[in-house]
Amino acid sequence: MRFHAFVFAALLAIGLCSASQARAQAPTSDIPIVAAAADRAFALEDAAKDFTGQSGRQVKLSLGSSGNFFRQIQQGAPFQIFLSADEDFVFRLADAGLTKDRGVLYAIGRLALIVPPGSPLQPDGSLADLKAALQAGRVTRFAIANPEHAPYGRRAEETLRHLGLWDAIHDKLVLGENVSQAAQFAVSGGAQGGIVAYSLVLSPQMEQRGRHALIPAEWHQPLRQRMVLLKNADDTAQRFYDYLQSTAGRRILVRYGFVLPGEQS
Repeated sequence: MRFHAFVFAALLAIGLCSASQARAQAPTSDIPIVAAAADRAFALEDAAKDFTGQSGRQVKLSLGSSGNFFRQIQQGAPFQIFLSADEDFVFRLADAGLTKDRGVLYAIGRLALIVPPGSPLQPDGSLADLKAALQAGRVTRFAIANPEHAPYGRRAEETLRHLGLWDAIHDKLVLGENVSQAAQFAVSGGAQGGIVAYSLVLSPQMEQRGRHALIPAEWHQPLRQRMVLLKNADDTAQRFYDYLQSTAGRRILVRYGFVLPGEQS
């Protein structure tokens, strides 16, 4: 299996993840750091702002791939809350004694196809046009998150395999380090489109950058989103953790396309 990566300077100006981190409060010893999968970039920004308005307390957001955060926490990174796009990472940290408990399932993520302006692809949730485009040679680059450590990348791979498209597309893939970077690639003009987090394409920052379509959830394993307090979590971390489970916090998740546990997907 071979992947081709395509990176160019224009992506530096887009920077969905870096923008999220830049707008978060600078780290101090008093502000807990929240390690969160990149699909929650915009939802968590809104949540953190609302939390600060309600409580007067702040958290710093660090956004990336769940697999990379998992390894960093194992190595002693000073995070206090971990929001993973794959609940297995939380369970493994709990089994290693690095968390307060086994965390809580708080949302189910969804996948979406996004295509930039001028793309030869149509925003078709059935991916029938993607199949036709591959057969016609209209696709040269297509973005997903790296399946090796990003849950959204693994689910995108599962979707493409489910439809029998993996062999035709894998040499054309542009791999993002996380799903937010994959979204950057998909709308930057260097790719014809991509499969990314539904929560990202619903954000105001992305709505003018491409057209999208929701992908059926039954085509891949569920993106069970679990969060957990780490052993060193302080009172502010506990309060933010509780806020994300509150009515206000859950309302923000729904706004960005997450499915709440027990609700219809």
